[in-house]
Amino acid sequence: MKSGSRLERILTSGEFAVTGELGPPKNGNAELVREKARLLKGSVDAVNITDCQTAIVRMSSISAGLLTLAEGVEPVIQMTCRDRNRIGMQSDILGAAALGLKNLLCLTGDHQKFGNHPGSKGVFDMDSIQLLGMVKTMRDEKKFQCGEA
Repeated sequence: MKSGSRLERILTSGEFAVTGELGPPKNGNAELVREKARLLKGSVDAVNITDCQTAIVRMSSISAGLLTLAEGVEPVIQMTCRDRNRIGMQSDILGAAALGLKNLLCLTGDHQKFGNHPGSKGVFDMDSIQLLGMVKTMRDEKKFQCGEA
């Protein structure tokens, strides 16, 4: 096992895993996240915490993931390449790990023209396949994308 998460144990055993999705609110109201987590608790093995889904500004997936974990529901933190460069992504990955968030879903992300800030600049420093490789290297080789330990 690499992460030690409940979801990893279920997948490794060959059992069928059930996941749900929790979209963080478009505000900083932590109770909304807690309420959603409580609704999902006992019905899912893990819950995917979206990262500014449909390119709309929302509470961060890491913050919402920590709130979800506190409610006893295992989060899968979604990370998109749209809004961060590789420095920001690696920093967020380290922060998520420090908070006990063990599952990560790597996505390129919806184009910002579909969201509530269509004139914003997308970062897309990496795509989701490159992000997967970077995360794997960080986890398995304990190295940043630049090769530094």
